[in-house]
Amino acid sequence: MENFFDALKMLGEENSVETELLVEKVKSAMLKAAKRAYPHSEDRIRVDIDLAKKKFAMYIAQEIIPDQPFDENEINIDVAKTIDPNAVVGGTILKEIDISKLGRMAALSAKQSIKGDLREINREQMLSKFEQKEHDCITATVSQIEPGRGTVTVVYEGTELYLFKNEQIPGEELVEGRPVKVYITGIVGKTKKPIVKISRTDKYLVKRLFELAVPEIYDGIVEVKAISREAGSRTKIAVWSKDPNVDAVGACIGPQRSRITAVVNELNGEKIDIIPWSEKTEEFIARALAPAQVLKTVITSEEEKTCTVIVQNNQLSLAIGNKGQNAKLAAKLTSFKIDIKPQFDTITGEAAPELSDDFVVPVSETAAEEEVQAETTETPAETTEAVEAPAAETTEAPAENAETENAATEE
Repeated sequence: MENFFDALKMLGEENSVETELLVEKVKSAMLKAAKRAYPHSEDRIRVDIDLAKKKFAMYIAQEIIPDQPFDENEINIDVAKTIDPNAVVGGTILKEIDISKLGRMAALSAKQSIKGDLREINREQMLSKFEQKEHDCITATVSQIEPGRGTVTVVYEGTELYLFKNEQIPGEELVEGRPVKVYITGIVGKTKKPIVKISRTDKYLVKRLFELAVPEIYDGIVEVKAISREAGSRTKIAVWSKDPNVDAVGACIGPQRSRITAVVNELNGEKIDIIPWSEKTEEFIARALAPAQVLKTVITSEEEKTCTVIVQNNQLSLAIGNKGQNAKLAAKLTSFKIDIKPQFDTITGEAAPELSDDFVVPVSETAAEEEVQAETTETPAETTEAVEAPAAETTEAPAENAETENAATEE
């Protein structure tokens, strides 16, 4: 019986369950098992587990009668007195059940019941620990790195979580025993077996890191209006200050660049462009293309969210970026499809017509035709480099003038 209580304690520790709670679950499981073995005595079965005395016993409460017992639920008064001299007719006496004689099926049933209880306890514990942290950043410890698949196991408050290869920052080497910040993208299977999904590549990890590093963001004075990211390479984040006396970009950079450096270090050296957000769409798009300098932005369609941007010829490759990265991130940040054109045509040398003061965006179809053909007409292909992006965060307030930070020249 000593082994039973040792096993009970170990089971509780392995599943992070208090021993007292586990005892109640074991009692319930053994009661069910005993009722199967003694179907005519189910209302009379008692289970006693005493942790302090390390006592585990099961009984049938037998009724004391003056006659011959009909079944195991009854006991003759004379026999009862040999067990308890104070026994009286009409009273009860506890007859201990030999647990080893419950049978294999009863033992298996008890085991399955305890397993089910543990799963439910683990489910409740998992939800209570992580449900409030969904879509938030946590600091876990790297415990194991799988060499083949590259899956990293991290531990947070005694719970193991799995950071899969596609959710890790490309080129990053995590080290066992070291802390790492991860973003909880969601919890699936909440009603059955909860699985906490974590990521190091999600763009909102960057947002949470800035909230941790920049008090003005945490306090709501500085607001992150939009964010786009290519994990391991570059992130663009648009910020705006509710207080005209607070420089949103400067707050994110911090004294001696301390705040942005903390975020960059956490992201394994990923470049970060801090963009001052503007309620003027043309101005925001121009800023989003930093480090390139934009001469003019023309919105070609508000409905389809398309625009044309004119840059100096020597700024064209910078605006587009290496493998189109800068333009793609700007498009995702602004939610506009951006067509980037040079100031002068490389063949004719003529200036881009959009630079003319009397330039008018050409209309190819009437409003009525657009309504009729809206579902079947595709957006015309752009004549030069164009990048499309999904919808971005909504914008509501005016922007502050600030500089783009950490914008590296693209080759």
